[in-house]
Amino acid sequence: MEPTGGPYRVGKKDELIEAKRSFRTLEGRDILIIYHQNDFYAIDSYCYHAGATLQNGDIEEFDGKMCIVCPNHKYKMCLAQGEGIYKARDPREKPSVLRWFSKGVKQRTHTVTENNGDVYVKLSEQRGFIESDFYQGEKGKVERDKAAAAEKKKTK
Repeated sequence: MEPTGGPYRVGKKDELIEAKRSFRTLEGRDILIIYHQNDFYAIDSYCYHAGATLQNGDIEEFDGKMCIVCPNHKYKMCLAQGEGIYKARDPREKPSVLRWFSKGVKQRTHTVTENNGDVYVKLSEQRGFIESDFYQGEKGKVERDKAAAAEKKKTK
């Protein structure tokens, strides 16, 4: 789904700063706007892995990158580029040491700008499928519901 316009005004800067996290739907796409350490970020609202909402995910720094941590399965996504990262050992290294690896871009990010006290989001124009696209729109809602039901079964 190609974005048709924007940037879209998403709110007053001081209100978004106070809220820290705000949910908006732009062109049918659910976006999470995050204010953290003097910066605004906008990412797809649902985790690329299993569609969980990221609204309550912790924000932490890993390997020098600010990331949101999915509250369901602890997947980590960089706020700036949407890169999925994980910590592991490379068995070919001797001695094998835990370090950070990239999964590549998994979560679609969007451009945030400020002008005269207002904050705007321009939807990503990056072409091609990014995994978080799967959980967007009406089809995505069906998939999120399926994932949530499967998750509920596991916890019973």
